[in-house]
Amino acid sequence: MLKLYGGARSRASIVQWYLEELAVPYEFVLLDMQAGEHRQTDFLAINPMGKVPAIVDGDVRLWESGAILLYLAEKYGKEISSLEERAIAAQWVLFANATLGPGIFVEASRDRETPRLLIPLNEIFSRQPFLLGDSFGVADVAVGSMLCYIPIMLKLDLSDYPDVLNYMKRLSERPAFQKSIGNRS
Repeated sequence: MLKLYGGARSRASIVQWYLEELAVPYEFVLLDMQAGEHRQTDFLAINPMGKVPAIVDGDVRLWESGAILLYLAEKYGKEISSLEERAIAAQWVLFANATLGPGIFVEASRDRETPRLLIPLNEIFSRQPFLLGDSFGVADVAVGSMLCYIPIMLKLDLSDYPDVLNYMKRLSERPAFQKSIGNRS
């Protein structure tokens, strides 16, 4: 059975959300980060960086939430069946982790980056329910998790982005979201 390693308040909840969406059986291994369990030899054999999340799926040991999401999408999902679909999914997962997350959650760039990032997303969601059209997928988990962390971690007024807010509301009502990220708020 797949094992997901995470801390109490970590990005492991993003991976957990996607595992729940995919209905993949998994064991959640909660590491006590305060006690330094993520720096112990056993865990460092899984992720030498000592960070969570990480998974063990058979012989595969993988870390970094984006890499894990893409792996799960390819192995267990039904949305990626071509090089083009793989590239587009990777584009959104990388955008979430490398651009959206830092743009919103790094205070020094937040005022400048928030409109640059949320105006185009608002436009996308004004035309379609999910990032890639009518179907929910890994791109929505990656981008949606970052967006849904905003009200949990920050007090930002997002009223200028009504379609982003509607998207966040729809995602947060999904049962798999409620089992993972939703129980953190």
